[in-house]
Amino acid sequence: MNFFKSIIRVTLMTVFAAFISSCNDDTSYADLLNQEDKLVNAFLVDQKVVNEIPADSVFQTGADAPYYCIDGEGQVYMQVLVLGDGQKAKDDQEIYFRYMAYNMAYYHDGKFDESFGSGNLNNMAQSPTSFRFKNYNMPTSKAWGVGLQMPMTFLPLNSEVNLVIKSQYGVSENMSYVQPYFFHVRYLKSMI
Repeated sequence: MNFFKSIIRVTLMTVFAAFISSCNDDTSYADLLNQEDKLVNAFLVDQKVVNEIPADSVFQTGADAPYYCIDGEGQVYMQVLVLGDGQKAKDDQEIYFRYMAYNMAYYHDGKFDESFGSGNLNNMAQSPTSFRFKNYNMPTSKAWGVGLQMPMTFLPLNSEVNLVIKSQYGVSENMSYVQPYFFHVRYLKSMI
């Protein structure tokens, strides 16, 4: 986890510096972080939440499974929908995945506004996306952020999860907006 924390700190400093230089006088970075916390809390209040990884690493699964805080800092929460039947990912292994992402600002009345979702989860005509596990020197891995890769530390390939990812651990292009995202992700054994 120290590796993840180092990457996060460097990324946060870069994002913070860029954000401060582009920020208007009306909204501070602290205000944006508070708004992000409110959006995440508004979602999590409707869920079962467990604030730590199970000691035996046996996760409850399914649509009624709890959201586990998987980073220890409340930045990433994971609900395991399907426990995969593949092997665990190895460092620098290319991991293919399909996803749907929703800005958490569009969560109301217990659901996300589907018109604001994006991704390739339900469109088999689109190729799966990929990252290289724990290799943040690769542009594709860096672009997807740490949060999307974290489940592969705990779960085998072919797993399916829901994730709540705050901006510091999220997709790099969205960090400066300080927006949390909800992801539905399938991690694939292969591109097929």
